[in-house]
Amino acid sequence: MPTLGIGELVIILVIVLLLFGASRITGVASALGGSIKAFRKAVRDDDVPASKAETNESTDKKAETKV
Repeated sequence: MPTLGIGELVIILVIVLLLFGASRITGVASALGGSIKAFRKAVRDDDVPASKAETNESTDKKAETKV
C-alpha cells in the first residue's frame, strides 16, 4: 500500500485551499481548536478526584451567591 509523501500532501493542501478558500479554512481550524480545548477541559475535569470536585463545586456555589 503506497504512502503519502510530502509532494502529495502539498498537492492535496493546494486543492483544498482552492476549493474552500483561506477564510473558510481558518474558520474551520478555529472551531476545531475550540472543540479540542473544550474536550481537554472535560477530560481534565473528569480526572479530578470526587472529594476535590465536591470542594470546587461548593466554592463555585459560594461565588455565585455572592454575585
